[in-house]
Amino acid sequence: MAGRRPNSNRRCIVRPLPRPFGAELTLLQQRLGAAIFHRVAGPDGAHHRDRIHFTPGPRWFEPGSPITRVHGDASMFIGGIRALLMQTLHPVAMQAVSEHSGFRGDMWGRLARTSRFLAVTTFGTADDAQQAIDAVRAIHDRVTGTTPDGAPYTASDPHLLLWVHVAEIDSFLLAHQVYGDRPLDQDERDEYVAQTAEIARRLGVLEPPTTEAGLREVLAAFRPELRGTRQAREAVRYLLIRPPLPVAARAPYSVLTSAAVGLMPVWTRRHLRLPWFPIAERTVVRGMGAAAVGTIRWAMSPPGAA
Repeated sequence: MAGRRPNSNRRCIVRPLPRPFGAELTLLQQRLGAAIFHRVAGPDGAHHRDRIHFTPGPRWFEPGSPITRVHGDASMFIGGIRALLMQTLHPVAMQAVSEHSGFRGDMWGRLARTSRFLAVTTFGTADDAQQAIDAVRAIHDRVTGTTPDGAPYTASDPHLLLWVHVAEIDSFLLAHQVYGDRPLDQDERDEYVAQTAEIARRLGVLEPPTTEAGLREVLAAFRPELRGTRQAREAVRYLLIRPPLPVAARAPYSVLTSAAVGLMPVWTRRHLRLPWFPIAERTVVRGMGAAAVGTIRWAMSPPGAA
């Protein structure tokens, strides 16, 4: 009313959400988290998760160390997509993928196997991690072929393995620094690269980088070998434009792929025919990417976790 002075002693009381609303929110979190986990880990993901995390025994890496922080964060959804985009730039590696595993086939099955490998080597027991390494090496030994110019190739070639490794680690680390819950400082970034080098050596990489500066040097040394082939551009179109997803999942997936493209080096855009909108990528795309990663992190967290 006019002329009535506000009561300066009136206290602002913040009331908790009604219990039914809180219960519905928890149910939504559980359903969304289960759907994401099922898509990434596969139908038997819960069994593998329990084995990886709850089997007693020594681990290669301490809980809370940089590799567990990076590989356990929701930013890996963006880092993984960027890693796939980067890896297509090596013609021989891309030919091996196209001829032996394809990129149109069992996309979600391969995603589940890749996420399982990362999980078991990062969080699993030392015995289980070594078994996963041995299984991958056995597969690599069987993947052989010939390049268009007549040169033989094998997936166990240490040089090709080095490229796959650095493309992944650079992508995971960059995505974590941009979208991760707790970005790493310089010493932690170096430790992360050194920890992943332990896995790379076991896979057959001869001299993986052990510092962030070393990682940059190896990536720069690969630059003359990299280019966008027809197979690479076809794989990119399939990954970004025509993924086998239900209609409801395409919008959030496009946010993740846009965020991944936004982290690609400028020089790769021409090779892979990727768009480049620097201002939008630093503002709108990053904002939407952060929101998407935050939602995934919330959904995958235990109910009630901060």
